[in-house]
Amino acid sequence: MFNARKKILKDKGAAPTELEEEVAKALFDIEVTPSSDIKADLRDVVITSAQEVEAKNRSAIVVHVPFRVWKTVRKIQGRLIRELEKKFSKKHVVFIAQRTMLDKNFRQRGIQVRPRSRTLTSVHESILEDLVGPTEIYGKRTRISVDGSKLLKVLLDPKDKDRENVEGKFATYSAVYKKLTNKEAIFMFPVV
Repeated sequence: MFNARKKILKDKGAAPTELEEEVAKALFDIEVTPSSDIKADLRDVVITSAQEVEAKNRSAIVVHVPFRVWKTVRKIQGRLIRELEKKFSKKHVVFIAQRTMLDKNFRQRGIQVRPRSRTLTSVHESILEDLVGPTEIYGKRTRISVDGSKLLKVLLDPKDKDRENVEGKFATYSAVYKKLTNKEAIFMFPVV
């Protein structure tokens, strides 16, 4: 368990939750498995937090990783999700990079220019891309109803080889996106 704790990156004094320790232990188990093909890439991967989100038919584990290790996670995301879903049966696993948002009064903090990647819109777009990974986003439509509520329709790549598995996660994606950004979204494959 001691080595699994090294997989959790927390602020000083903050204790990891039970779920975070379970995810860290699962990551460590995958790393030390001799037959694992993602063993080398997993050495650098740590998590900052994990939370459970209830979807319609099953719950999902949202794992946040630091942005600096996101490049490594992105490479092995598909295989890593499959391995973790085997360990946490009846739960979907989603990886999202921990990003920083700066509000409009960023100059009070001593920052001259707010980078475009730190805006609310950019961070929400990035969360959407992280959420559906390793599947690519094919297109997006925003539907505004008569009462003014917005609904984002996200079309995923129809040529994705893991299509059947992804179709079962659409409700999970919607629930996680609503929890993280407070925006409604529907995920689908385009009708060809």
